[in-house]
Amino acid sequence: MTKLQEITTRRELFVNLTLRELRGKYKRSVLGWAWSLLNPLTTMLVYTAVFTVLGANPPKGHPSGLDSFAFFLMCGLIPYNFIANGLNGGILALLGNSNLVKKTYFPREILVAASTSAALVQYLIELALLVVALLFVGNVVFLWIPIILIVVVFQTLFVLGIALVLSAAAVYFRDLQHLIGLLLQVWFFSAPIVYTEQLVNQNLEDGSLASRIFDLDFALNPLVRFVNIYRDLMYNLRWPDAGDMTYVGVVSVLTLVVGFWAFGRLEGRLAEEL
Repeated sequence: MTKLQEITTRRELFVNLTLRELRGKYKRSVLGWAWSLLNPLTTMLVYTAVFTVLGANPPKGHPSGLDSFAFFLMCGLIPYNFIANGLNGGILALLGNSNLVKKTYFPREILVAASTSAALVQYLIELALLVVALLFVGNVVFLWIPIILIVVVFQTLFVLGIALVLSAAAVYFRDLQHLIGLLLQVWFFSAPIVYTEQLVNQNLEDGSLASRIFDLDFALNPLVRFVNIYRDLMYNLRWPDAGDMTYVGVVSVLTLVVGFWAFGRLEGRLAEEL
């Protein structure tokens, strides 16, 4: 609680660091923040083209009736991008501000929180544009916006908790910043973002080792639960599964608590290691 009170008293520093992250993200770039839209759009077009050729058929939204691989993909891809951007930025939060860490004292967690907040701003922009696009095709998503925002809060806590661990660990283990890129790729394909759970069940024999691995992954993987919730809210237009909501809520809070605890354990020699 003392640490949280100290961070709260430095909220002006937190705001300034967040603004610095946002201003520097696309500094000297011709397109600027348009890149935050072009990157997921390009990914969507590539995957849509490839999987349409391969005959990918997403399930029809129930009860929305929406039948679009592009929107099915984006409802999972954009939440994943927030996690990836938050962790890639968070892992460099301390390494990229080594001079600041070594010269003055302040709660180091603020650097990670500012990085996560900058990723959150980009995420909210992308979500807002997705909502507008869904409205154009007849999905009345704005009725579900309050629930979507609750899920965004859970996801932000989840990202911040992992980013706290990674940012401090990366100071001691520099290879971690390269390893996380590989792990994020594996994590992406571990969730039904570009494929469906039904497709996995159809192509794997019941009781096989691969089937059991996927069943365990779908049951325990937080990314799977987040993707399912966003698809229920935005693609299907229905209440998300209560088990999914409870799971992501509990996991997100626990991840944040563990993140603060681990950061505190590793914080002692950060200045010396940097």
